[in-house]
Amino acid sequence: MEHGYTNSTVGDGALVVKCYQGPEAAFRLGTESRYLRRLRGRLPVPRVHQITATSLTTRFVAGAHGQDLLDAGRAAEVLAECGRVLARIHRLGIVHGDYGPQNLLFDPATFETTAILDWEWAHPGRPVEDLAWCEWIVRVHHPEHVPLLPRFFDAYGGPVPAWAERHDSMVARCRDLLDFCGRWEAGGGGEKLWRERLDLTASWTA
Repeated sequence: MEHGYTNSTVGDGALVVKCYQGPEAAFRLGTESRYLRRLRGRLPVPRVHQITATSLTTRFVAGAHGQDLLDAGRAAEVLAECGRVLARIHRLGIVHGDYGPQNLLFDPATFETTAILDWEWAHPGRPVEDLAWCEWIVRVHHPEHVPLLPRFFDAYGGPVPAWAERHDSMVARCRDLLDFCGRWEAGGGGEKLWRERLDLTASWTA
């Protein structure tokens, strides 16, 4: 499926099958399946259909992908909804771990979230992790919408850490992903990409 990165994801309009790859694949599968079951009815998440040793199958959820809506010029609506939904997640005392418009599906008419995807990195943690990573996604993949980031922070409605703390969190996450890619394929394309992204992120001043 489009917009799948770390893992192989396929769907047929009724079910979506995600096959986990790379380091700690079984652990990440277990994390995602556990959170999806716990959060069902509390947040808009896909319903678990089947679990195997290497894959997770969920019910298909209709919706427009957040990145597509950003590219279509609906950044203000998308970023505000990202903020509102993240506040709901954090009120439950958890961190998504890979939060941003790339992991949300939206009703294209109302811009309400129909599904929060990819919970494999979820864990108890500090809100700044998700706040900073959503900002990082926009800065790297949709830099033209950086001026609209206040929509995200305002809709979140809670305390927003200062730039220095958000920046430190972005750098730390890039280092984690660089390490992940290095353990998956030392010297490979993923490691090269994340080294470049780490250097770019570390160079930001605001």
